[in-house]
Amino acid sequence: MEPTFVYDDDCGFCTWCADQLARRADLRLVGFADLTPTLRDRLPDDYEDCAHLVTDDAVASCGAAIEQALVRTEVASDARPAVTFLRQFEEYERYRERAYRWAADRRDKLGLIVSMTPAAQQDREDESRDRS
Repeated sequence: MEPTFVYDDDCGFCTWCADQLARRADLRLVGFADLTPTLRDRLPDDYEDCAHLVTDDAVASCGAAIEQALVRTEVASDARPAVTFLRQFEEYERYRERAYRWAADRRDKLGLIVSMTPAAQQDREDESRDRS
């Protein structure tokens, strides 16, 4: 399975972040609205609470998903050894997850700075136009 980044495709900030990752790493993007039953079964029950990176052998969620997606990019690939080193410390994991939650809780405000029309929203707009 190609590494798959699962994200909230009804969020402009989330869509922009996912697009930036996919432009810089070999990742397939799948929004919550486009989950297949097979992919959905691999995610935690509360999957809509955060992003996920799904590979053949693992599912990383929330901050871990962003971290693993980032180190797959050419921009951050040099950081892999540092990230590997930091992962041995519990404090790093807590900080990483706290940083993720901070951004996730402020995505509406962050979306005022960087955003992309979410695919789910674009689909609704297209359907509305087609009915007109």
